[in-house]
Amino acid sequence: MKRATGALLGLAIGDAMGFPTEFNTLAQIEAKFGSWRTLPLPISSGTAYVTDDTQMTLALGEGLQVALSGGPLTAERMEPPVREHFLAWYHSPENNRAPGGTCLRACEALDRGGVWQAASEVGSKGCGANMRVAPLGLIPGLSAEQRSGAAQLQSGLTHGHPTALAASDLTAQTVHLLAQGTAPTELLPLLRAYAQESREVYRADWLGDLAEHAQDPDRVSFIARGWAECLAVLDRVAAALPAADPDADPCLATGAGWIAEEAFATALFCFLQHPDDPVTAVRRGAYSSGDSDSIAALAGAFAGACHGAAAWPSEWVAVIEYRERLLALGAAWDH
Repeated sequence: MKRATGALLGLAIGDAMGFPTEFNTLAQIEAKFGSWRTLPLPISSGTAYVTDDTQMTLALGEGLQVALSGGPLTAERMEPPVREHFLAWYHSPENNRAPGGTCLRACEALDRGGVWQAASEVGSKGCGANMRVAPLGLIPGLSAEQRSGAAQLQSGLTHGHPTALAASDLTAQTVHLLAQGTAPTELLPLLRAYAQESREVYRADWLGDLAEHAQDPDRVSFIARGWAECLAVLDRVAAALPAADPDADPCLATGAGWIAEEAFATALFCFLQHPDDPVTAVRRGAYSSGDSDSIAALAGAFAGACHGAAAWPSEWVAVIEYRERLLALGAAWDH
């Protein structure tokens, strides 16, 4: 099924589809594109251009490949190459797709050197951390502890808020479960159980003293704050699904997606409304009033992990920006 390839292509397709709708109201989107059910993949000069969401996903994924070439994944092996790839993105002339302020500030600090915890923006839970985390749900052979710790560490390099850490962990876990064949109907209870089990686990071997840079009384209080917000949005998704109106703006039910837990929740809501129709799930995410590219990117990652590479129209795959890098990364992890 090539689920890793499907997830990466879906993320990029959703990102590209949401690129021209982000920062637009539904009325503005409708005036430009008509019905949400026929929202096109925008193509300019033969290419469907993506945003920083896909660029940073590739930076993370390719940095992780370097880390894994040296042995089992640890914080010590992971941080230097992922930092290097994030900084290569930061300095790239192609980093011109309205990147998030948190990523830019944190990368500027990382570029000066020193420990990454001091560079992390511990007050930011923007969705820039979990929009890029899908690779950690796709790498075969990771333990649950490695997947969780690495998902939180890659968040912490830029977004050190505990909710950004937890939402990144939960997003990677969602991709992993779907790529392992979990049925969409089974997903919410498993994610809730995972969040409950994680709520007091501070992964010091991956995060070091990050919590000490925040204002919480101790490390457990720090990480529990993030998981509490993720549990709350899982409740919102569960409450919204039974009476969901597929023609309504999904952001009204589960949040606009500018912050990490809401990007996760609204993307999951779009996917679970259309679990057997990946293209429709991505269109619904992109045709929304919030952070449309990140919502659609995550919805595409979920749908692609569930259904594999064949989920996406071949004519879309042929024109997606960074196609060869996406396919190479997917091929490395499909088995």
